[in-house]
This record gives sequence, structure tokens and C-alpha cells, in this order.
Amino acid sequence: MTDELKVEPDFLSTARVAILGLGLMGGSLAMRLKGHCRELLGIDNNADTIKLAERIALCDRLSTQPADLLPDADLIILATPIGTVLRLIPELPAATSGGPIVLDFGSTKVEIVRALNRLPARFDPIGGHPMCGKERSSLVEAESTLFQGAAFALVPLPRTSLRARSAAEQLVKLAGAHPVWLNETTHDRWVSATSHTPFLIANALASATPPEVAPMVGPGYRSTTRVATSPSSVMLDILLTNRENVVENLARFRQQLDLLENLLREQNAPGLAAALDAGAARQKQLLISSS
Repeated sequence: MTDELKVEPDFLSTARVAILGLGLMGGSLAMRLKGHCRELLGIDNNADTIKLAERIALCDRLSTQPADLLPDADLIILATPIGTVLRLIPELPAATSGGPIVLDFGSTKVEIVRALNRLPARFDPIGGHPMCGKERSSLVEAESTLFQGAAFALVPLPRTSLRARSAAEQLVKLAGAHPVWLNETTHDRWVSATSHTPFLIANALASATPPEVAPMVGPGYRSTTRVATSPSSVMLDILLTNRENVVENLARFRQQLDLLENLLREQNAPGLAAALDAGAARQKQLLISSS
């Protein structure tokens, strides 16, 4: 049977979907998926998270142990931090004898795709990354509308079947996001500029701000530094698995800061105005192109 014939346009409605990690991302997805798949299986190693998930009836079945539920899954979603994703992938063959589709939510893709490719042939892997979130990442923060309107990167492997591609796209659209298909190298280069470097810039700005100015903190400062509070435990894995791209973007940003500093030192008002206008124009262009 050809791959085309295996594509199921209503895959989710007949599938058992297992979500590993019921924090902000996994919990929000579960809220969106509940009632739209044959059975929703939730897994988290935190017993308190499982208790909360039980209290709000987040999933049809819940467990702290992947091996309890993964054997029944047609689609496995790895919605955990990168380090945990990389640890979980090699454990999947021992946890299930089936051949499920495997989709991860990791914020970088090169190392994860490499790990997914080492899964036995019975698995059907595809990389993913929803471009949404909050600074806090627990189930308490989850909401069913989190993915609404967001870009959702989908990163197929050469071995990824058309069935898995179709299932992933169905999931993205059900979540309310729109799919962006690209390879892992392009993904990591792009998100280093739109997500990872901005985090470091926000963090550096917060660190460089004198404590005594706190009474004059306003909405501009709050919005500019908002992502600085993202947990370092999460961000470390992101930055270290995308190090080269982030370093390159930091150098580009440093050049722009140097330009602005020099224009200020020289009291070059026309040059400074031109640089500021160029930055504003680029921001508008990026936002228009992203919509």
C-alpha cells in the first residue's frame, strides 16, 4: 500500500493520543484535544501535576509512568523541555512495542531530529515547535487558547511518512495554529533570531538596570524585559543546543548597539533618526510578514 493511501484525513478522531509532559504546553494542548480524539492519555512525572490533571478531568487516563499508557498510543507528543525530550526519545522503544507517530515540541530541532532518526523503523517521527508560550510553564498556567493564531513549525525527517505529516497538520490546525514547514537547520537559525537571542537581550537589560529606578518602571520596560523571567532550567538547554546561531545573532545585535552608541556620542541627530526609523520599519515588516 502506498503512503498516499495510508493518509487518514480524520486521524485524530480515531487516535489514542499520549502527551508526555502536562505543563503549560502539554496541558494547553490537552485542553484543546479533549473530546476530539478517541482517547487522550496524559503522562507527567510530577505527582502533584497528575493530581491537578485528575481534578480538572484533563485527560481520559493519567499516569506518572510512560510505560503504563504508551503501549496504547497511536500518536505520542513529547511536550517537555529539550533535555527531557532527548532523554525520553531513546526510552520509547522499551516503553511500547507499537509503531506510533512521535511528535516533539522542543524549541530547537537539530539535536532532537538527530535523536528521532535513531528510533527503530517502526516509529514514525516528526519534529515540531509551537511558537507560543508564557514565562511560567506549569499546568496552572495552561489555557485552551494558547496556540490560537500561533505559528507552529513542523520539521519532517526524510523517513517521515505522509500519514505522519497529515496527522501533525491536523493537530496544529485543531490547536488553532498555522503550520510552517521547514528543515531543522533553518528552524534553529530562525528561532535563534526571533526567540533565543531576544531572551538573552531582555535578560541582559534587566541585569543592567539599576535597582533604584524601580519606581519609574512602566509598561515599556515591562514588555521589553518580560521574557527575562523564563526559567533558566528551560533556557539553558535551548541556548546550549542552538549555541552557534545565538552567538552569531548576538554579534549582529552588538554591531547595531555599537552603531547607535556611536551616533549618540557624535550627537549625530540625522544619522540616529535614520537608524531608529530603519529599526521601526524592520519591525513592522517582520510583523506583517508573520501574519
